[in-house]
Amino acid sequence: MSGATPVPFLDLAAVHLDLRDDLDVAWKEVLAHGRFINGPEVAAFEAEFAAHCEAAHCVGVANGTDALELILAALEIGPGDEVIVPANTFVATVEAVCTVGARPRFVDVRPDTLLVDPDAVAAAITSHTAAIMAVHLYGQMADVDALGKLAAQHGVAVIEDAAQAHGARYQDRRPGGWGTAAAFSFYPGKNLGALGDGGAVVSDDAQLIDRIRQLADHGRSATDRFVHEISGRNSRLDTLQAAALRVKLARLDRMNENRAALVERYRRGLPSWCVPVAVDPAAQPVYHLAVVQVPDRPTVTSALDAAGIGWGLHYPVPCHRQPPFAEYADGPLPVVDAAAERILSLPLFPGMAPEQIDLVCEVLHDVPI
Repeated sequence: MSGATPVPFLDLAAVHLDLRDDLDVAWKEVLAHGRFINGPEVAAFEAEFAAHCEAAHCVGVANGTDALELILAALEIGPGDEVIVPANTFVATVEAVCTVGARPRFVDVRPDTLLVDPDAVAAAITSHTAAIMAVHLYGQMADVDALGKLAAQHGVAVIEDAAQAHGARYQDRRPGGWGTAAAFSFYPGKNLGALGDGGAVVSDDAQLIDRIRQLADHGRSATDRFVHEISGRNSRLDTLQAAALRVKLARLDRMNENRAALVERYRRGLPSWCVPVAVDPAAQPVYHLAVVQVPDRPTVTSALDAAGIGWGLHYPVPCHRQPPFAEYADGPLPVVDAAAERILSLPLFPGMAPEQIDLVCEVLHDVPI
């Protein structure tokens, strides 16, 4: 162990190293034409990303949180409405619901995948329910088949929070084709990450996409740029970010395959007490994060720290226990609450050396559990 190279949790510099030449070309092309807002790269990326998602339409926006909020706003979900949200998610999912004036209804997750439990969703539906948030966490899609059937039965929307699921599949279909629309984040650490903030909405509903595009561009008329037909906002995907995303999109499937191989190496090498989240038989994850559950997290993280190994937590304080959203908690959520004490994210990024995986596993085997 002495002299071993430390393992970072995420090494974005290494991820971008072999992309540098193509990124330099993209940067120079944008500088040459100077259309930094709504340049041709934006429309090109939208078309390419829609095709990658096997969906009809895509609109780029400023970030993933805006993507969720714009979907809700375009569906005219607001005060008096309820949106069902799994408590095990990043706070942006809940922020979007609250920003449009709707009420989040928190539900529990499945103990094996830690993804939203359709049975809990069914029990939470009321006459005020307007939408179900299908959060595709850690790179795995939720049970959109069951959620879609519930939504159809009750006449509500399914909004896919796909911020961590670029390229994932469920029953061989990608996000954006199951629900009303899917929201993506291109935060730099995502499977498809920009060189800053960025986001997108993908949907087969052309009218919904047109409405979101208008809302995101100050409510501007599609036929007269000087007329603002509705009150909107400024949430556009910058040309430079679209250009970088086009470079990375061409390599996304290959990078996702690399992530899957690394996680499989983890599964073979981890000690028995270190349990990775399960994979739904109908799902094909892209492993945004390598999440495990451990019995004594402080002891485990201390050992990782001592060995120079990075780690993360996603998410140790569930949304229903966060101060701004605690008022919406209807009761205990035992699976989420128990998992919050046990979850741990291990290092994972494309290009990570297999030997780095082996080192992490070796350190974990030596932890006195």
